[in-house]
Amino acid sequence: MYPFAERVSTLESEGAYAVLARSQALEAQGRKILHLEIGQPDFATPAHVSAAAVQAIQAGQTRYNPPAGVPALRALIAKEAGRAHGLEFLPAQVVIGPGAKPGLFFPTLALVQAGDEVIYPDPGFPTYKAMIAIAGGVPVPVPLREASGFSFDLQAFDRAVSKRTRLIVLNSPANPTGGVIPLADLQHIAAKAQEVGAWVLSDEIYGRLAYDGNQVPSIASLPGMMERCIIVDGFSKTYAMTGWRLGYTIMPETLATRVELLLTHSVGCTATFTQFAGIEAIEGPQDQVDEMVAEYQRRRDHIVAGLNAIPGVSCLSPQGAFYVFPNVKSFGKSSSEIARRLLDEAGVATLAGTDFGPYGEGYLRLCYATSLETIDGALEKMGTFFRSLAK
Repeated sequence: MYPFAERVSTLESEGAYAVLARSQALEAQGRKILHLEIGQPDFATPAHVSAAAVQAIQAGQTRYNPPAGVPALRALIAKEAGRAHGLEFLPAQVVIGPGAKPGLFFPTLALVQAGDEVIYPDPGFPTYKAMIAIAGGVPVPVPLREASGFSFDLQAFDRAVSKRTRLIVLNSPANPTGGVIPLADLQHIAAKAQEVGAWVLSDEIYGRLAYDGNQVPSIASLPGMMERCIIVDGFSKTYAMTGWRLGYTIMPETLATRVELLLTHSVGCTATFTQFAGIEAIEGPQDQVDEMVAEYQRRRDHIVAGLNAIPGVSCLSPQGAFYVFPNVKSFGKSSSEIARRLLDEAGVATLAGTDFGPYGEGYLRLCYATSLETIDGALEKMGTFFRSLAK
């Protein structure tokens, strides 16, 4: 048996998929499982968006399109994203992909060479570490601290930055913490990036899911930063379109041409009719987005209050996304043991904080993109479980 290439030898699955598989195995045995592990909206795609895709299919929009995307969608994203960021983008800076993950992977492949260091958040989305390793880079995790609302530990960040830093990965609002990086922290990070000549990849997939009337600042909007920034976004979370696989990346035009070539030689292009659905999502009514955000905020308040009512559990109120990241350190058990026992003994599927990196130890990730009935049931079972664990 020939050995696998080193670039894939350390790849691991996302924890959410492993827990889902275990949950489904228990359900097959007749167990009732309350699912808080999978991070996707429980809302349907807006009807007018789905209708636009059907109409596009019926009109014959089922053929190849340019690898960088349908020109009308690129132009629309340039216009709307430019307005949101207070910048002027050209359509040539926009590259459409099948989901947002190519927007994470391909710029990393285009920029990072063997030995280059890449800073990324820990706990953070598992794909960050994976894409750095596949590109041959050196992953440099920087902890997110609960005391700072799960923004970067800036002292640790300053120690991590060096002239070998090629790329800095940001995620705000963040998976798994729901934290938003404050403007002052972004200014600090931007100054360091400019000092060492590093690029910044800003994962803004949860950017519209912000609460309490707050807006999420983007590092790309800071003076002089867009020339070294990559904005990654998509339709999955904002428009409940996870299975449609439609995302986009905005970056300097010279980098966009390289990323387009990587798309050309990998996926070819993104499905044409889904891009017409994307046009309708942006141009059409935004009522359902507003309703989703309001409902997520209601669920957030409910689950945070419920978790904080459990003795030994403490939970910050997240500023965005649809995750809570409760602190369970007081029980003296590892996150993975607690998550496993919650599933096996209480029938509540959660993720260990360490599924998102070593600095996630002592925390759990719960997704509240589910019904209040499910949340209430999970809180009741978790309360019973943690009370027995504390004895």
